[in-house]
Amino acid sequence: MPGVVARPGDQLDKLLRIFKKQVEKAGIQGDLKKNTFYEKPSVKKKRKSIAARKRMAKQKRKFGME
Repeated sequence: MPGVVARPGDQLDKLLRIFKKQVEKAGIQGDLKKNTFYEKPSVKKKRKSIAARKRMAKQKRKFGME
C-alpha cells in the first residue's frame, strides 16, 4: 500500500508527486479501472488470449525467430 510520510517543511506538491508515482508503480489505478465494470468470463478469457499472443509475437521478434 503506497504511502508518504510528511516531514515538517516538505512541500505538498512534492509529496503528492511522490504518492502518485507510488500508486502508479503499485498498479492500483489499473486495477480500479479494470474492476469498474463487470467483465464476462468469456470476454476476460478472450482478452487474456489476445494479450498472450501479443507477448509471444514480441518475444519471437526479440529473439529473431520470426
